[in-house]
Amino acid sequence: MKKIISIVGHTNVGKSTLFNYLVGFRKAITDYTYGVTRDRIYCECKWKGTNFTLIDSGGYVVGNNELERKIREQFLLAIEESSDIIFIVDILAGILPIDYKISNILQRSNKKVVLAINKIDKYKEQPWDLKEVFNLGFKELFFISSLNGIGINELLDSLFVDSIKETKNVLNYNLSIIPRITIVGRKNVGKSSLINTLLNKKQRIVCEQPSTTRDCIEVFYKKFNFKCILIDTSGFLKHKRKSEYIEYFSFLRTTKFLASSDLCFFMLDVTIGFKKQDLKVFNFIKKKRIAIIILINKCDLIKENKELQKLKNNILKQIYPFTEVPIFFVSNYTKQNLLKAFNKGRTIIKNQKQKISKSYFNKIMLTIIEINKFRTSNNFSIKYCVPILKQGINQFIFFSPTPNIIPSSYKRFLEKKIREHFDLVGIPIKIKFLNMSKLKTNKILRYEANL
Repeated sequence: MKKIISIVGHTNVGKSTLFNYLVGFRKAITDYTYGVTRDRIYCECKWKGTNFTLIDSGGYVVGNNELERKIREQFLLAIEESSDIIFIVDILAGILPIDYKISNILQRSNKKVVLAINKIDKYKEQPWDLKEVFNLGFKELFFISSLNGIGINELLDSLFVDSIKETKNVLNYNLSIIPRITIVGRKNVGKSSLINTLLNKKQRIVCEQPSTTRDCIEVFYKKFNFKCILIDTSGFLKHKRKSEYIEYFSFLRTTKFLASSDLCFFMLDVTIGFKKQDLKVFNFIKKKRIAIIILINKCDLIKENKELQKLKNNILKQIYPFTEVPIFFVSNYTKQNLLKAFNKGRTIIKNQKQKISKSYFNKIMLTIIEINKFRTSNNFSIKYCVPILKQGINQFIFFSPTPNIIPSSYKRFLEKKIREHFDLVGIPIKIKFLNMSKLKTNKILRYEANL
């Protein structure tokens, strides 16, 4: 059975730094401020030929406000689903009362626990008095530096000493080819609630306090004979202020995950509507040519269908001319239309990967162009067209002797016809006109390869 290892401890002891070191890149946001990580963050790792799942948990906190209770809940869930646990304490802070509380929780869990005494590279004083450490009740302890990697090899060896090196039954799928669906939107629109609803468990912290989510979290989803990676993101900033360190880097992570997505669920709040900030986010997604579905959440709060239709018409008006976007009124609370939206997403992902032969595309489009040629006042012709299929369907090239005189209205007409014939609803596409006289057949192929 594959190991699931959680990294736990109180806030600011270096859990996310150790997580990033083991993963090999900065997956979790780290900072010296209090309690940056809140949700559980997962990553697939390998140690000496053995695959395992690593979990970064939020720091254990005391307090009774809603967010603190939710963070403790995520902490306990991380322990529950783990087979092994790395318990980190800070050598600079010493053993604190909260470490004893965590120790009691871990001992009751009956999981294998190793104690990691972190920040040994910064410790300049006399050797530690180990009495307090042993009072925590753990036999295996390691002095480490999660920043520089000191002692981490020995720590991992202790966790895998009894494991058999077999890799056959670890994963039956390649994560690199599984569709990736990113959920974006402004703060507090229900992105994390959607993840919890789709998974039917408390995977993400949901709280009335805005900006609860900071890291972009990838979750494997497998239901209804469909596999994908669901990505929960932090809310987009109104202004990308670098002074707001944590939120700014959360914003950068969101844009990075968006760029590698196959589909985007763009969430809105029905009580707020579609504002200028939402239009900027929509245009960013469109510019990156990522397939998109708009989910208008909390529709159970509005009972008038006229109000909902008015909001939908307002959205279509603002996103013109790219109006071929599926719009669903959904509710995480009642689960209204969530299955319909998810099934539509599956269809869009499938259509985006369809193969279109160049000969068939030319036959369809050149016939349409010839029939509709009389509708334009300019005397132009299109001799050849080609779909670019390097990273899904998102670009079409039309070659003409006079590309500069083709009006933008005719470009929109071609886009509409392409969508009608190849079912590209929700997929932003780009149409380019190039000069045929400057591009021979062999150069066309070279042009495609460089896109």
